[in-house]
Amino acid sequence: MELTVIWFILIAVLWTGYFVLEGFDFGVGMLLPILGKGRDELDTDNRRRVLLNTIGPHWDGNEVWVLTAGGATFAAFPHWYATLFSGFYLPLLLILVALIIRNMGFEYRHKRDDDQWRRNWDLCIIVGSFLPALLWGVAFANIVAGVPINADKEYTGNLFTLLNPLGLLGGVTTLLLFLTHGAVFVALKTSGEIREEARALAWKVGIAAAVVAVVFLVWVMMLTGNTGSWILAVLAAVALVVGLLMTRLGRDGLAFTGTAAAIALAVWALFTALFPDVMPSSTDPAWSLTHENAASTDLTLKIMTGAAVVFTPIVLAYTAWTYWIFRKRISTHHIPPAHEPREVGELEAEHVAAGEVGGAHRDR
Repeated sequence: MELTVIWFILIAVLWTGYFVLEGFDFGVGMLLPILGKGRDELDTDNRRRVLLNTIGPHWDGNEVWVLTAGGATFAAFPHWYATLFSGFYLPLLLILVALIIRNMGFEYRHKRDDDQWRRNWDLCIIVGSFLPALLWGVAFANIVAGVPINADKEYTGNLFTLLNPLGLLGGVTTLLLFLTHGAVFVALKTSGEIREEARALAWKVGIAAAVVAVVFLVWVMMLTGNTGSWILAVLAAVALVVGLLMTRLGRDGLAFTGTAAAIALAVWALFTALFPDVMPSSTDPAWSLTHENAASTDLTLKIMTGAAVVFTPIVLAYTAWTYWIFRKRISTHHIPPAHEPREVGELEAEHVAAGEVGGAHRDR
């Protein structure tokens, strides 16, 4: 197999990891005003702290996947990177700003015992989760369907070129999928009222997500699909349906596996439909960027492959270890008073170490 094909596959794997893992992060962030709404101010704050603690040990590690995907694209396919980041500059800038204010919300929310202070940072988390969830879908829909590129491999459109019907449908698809994935994750990681509410919400949002995702995938597959991408798209739809049914049955572990598989299979379907291009031109197919004409030198790819062989298993191992360590459920009764400062995720770490949090996740 050619090294350019190997690195195309590896970049697809990195984006898959990002959307599966950061997807539920975004979902939980967007669900703060819904699942985090309590009977009074104190109950609301406790519920929101529970939600934030479910992703506290993971959100920053999950973001590493997109950094690695961007770095791998820069090194393996510099022409792809240059065209993508210059043509999609504004939406990518909006995503970056949203991630910054979202991360600031995680870090600063607990720094002051003031309701207004916490509400302001909660808003940052909500908006900072909503924008990337929407804009990543817009970006990938346009990448797969094709954008105006000239003979010099330069993007010739603008922001409004990307906000076409297919692009907006892609954004709504990722938004609803991440909301569903986040609700399922909350059901998996919590107990009590929040867990039951998350299950009910996952079912309702999941139905909408399934409908929109099917329309989007069929549209994309009809434009540029092949046999392999069609099969993966159908499997993604099946996985999502299975995940929703497991949610309905209260099997949270299987439900999360289903929604994670649905997102992964959908990403693979898009990358399979994209290949052999990495950025097709809607102006003239001859001007499309492919895995061959956008690639780095063979020596660069060989060095990168050696590094990937060494470090990829290490990254996967410590990621899996992190999720195993923080596998316990939490609820509002684990939340200490607000005046006791806690880093996001520190609460669960303390309870895990003390063995105080409810039993490990298991399907009933």
